[in-house]
Amino acid sequence: MSERIRKPEWLKARAQMGEEHDRVRELLEKYDLNTVCDEANCPNRGECFNLSTATFMIMGKQCTRNCKFCAVSKYSPELLNPAEPKNVAMGVKELKLDYVVITSVTRDDLPDGGAEHFAKTVRAIKEINPNTKVEVLIPDLLGSRRDLKKIIDSKPDVIGHNVETVPSLYKEIRPMAEYSRSLDVIKAVKEEDNNIISKTGLMVGVGETKGEVIKLFEDVVKVGCDIITIGQYLAPSKEHYPVKEYITPDQFDEYKKLAEDMGILYAASSPFTRSSHLANEGYYAAKEKKRQI
Repeated sequence: MSERIRKPEWLKARAQMGEEHDRVRELLEKYDLNTVCDEANCPNRGECFNLSTATFMIMGKQCTRNCKFCAVSKYSPELLNPAEPKNVAMGVKELKLDYVVITSVTRDDLPDGGAEHFAKTVRAIKEINPNTKVEVLIPDLLGSRRDLKKIIDSKPDVIGHNVETVPSLYKEIRPMAEYSRSLDVIKAVKEEDNNIISKTGLMVGVGETKGEVIKLFEDVVKVGCDIITIGQYLAPSKEHYPVKEYITPDQFDEYKKLAEDMGILYAASSPFTRSSHLANEGYYAAKEKKRQI
């Protein structure tokens, strides 16, 4: 195994606890809800919980994919909880959220990949919280346009699907995924409903080159992607894929400028950027820029 490199000072985040953090925890337990914040060991979870925000992870904690960068468990998937869509909606109401992100594990075991469960959750949130903006971060649904349309028809405000890394690293890092299929998901969102904001995410520091990142920007612009998030990969454990490089804050700033100059409406790019961190800022920035075009 290659020698692991030392984490730089700019990546040493402080834990942030407080009353709001505790209140979110209590609410999650009350409605038996999961968050990707916890399951993926997100470094921003203390900050988000203190802001009374969380990214809800539906359809259980067990993923059917074997990505080598992810902290989410990979055992036998659970049965879907039919009460979950309403429970999420009630959690959104109690937290008084103006903006919520819903994501999931990948459920290749389900006939529709969980698309209908996503759609039910979006509809429940909008019924109980009509003024709340809803973002979904979805798996690739094995490329099924029919299943994707179930989610699109539920009218979320944002549909995100992460490409995660550059295509040359898929075989090593995402062996059960396909780069072209992920691009097709983003493209299909815009073809089916151009009013929905489309979004993707990229982690860096896994061995990609700057040229490959720029080519990825070109690819996602071609399929109509509105928002991209770019963040530093942090290995969840010694058993996961190792960090190959720590990208400097200046390089993240350059990636942001390059992406937006190439046609992305909004790029969030920093060492601590994650797909759903401060997602509302990206949404409103992209909507405003779209109005100006």
